[in-house]
Amino acid sequence: MDWSVTDYLLATVVDQLAEANWMFATVNRDEDAESIDFPEPVPRPGADHEEPAARPAPRQQPSALELAQFFG
Repeated sequence: MDWSVTDYLLATVVDQLAEANWMFATVNRDEDAESIDFPEPVPRPGADHEEPAARPAPRQQPSALELAQFFG
């Protein structure tokens, strides 16, 4: 299934919100508390779902034309 520009933008918003919540929880946790795992990004179409990488994989971004059409 192909995603629309809106789908990609919404997935990016969800990922950024999860990362912001992770950062907030990480800096405000007790020093003796166990560290919090970095959030998994929303799976994108065609993404390989096997072994998660140590760092999040680069996100497929909409093209400039798709963004211009979305906001235009």
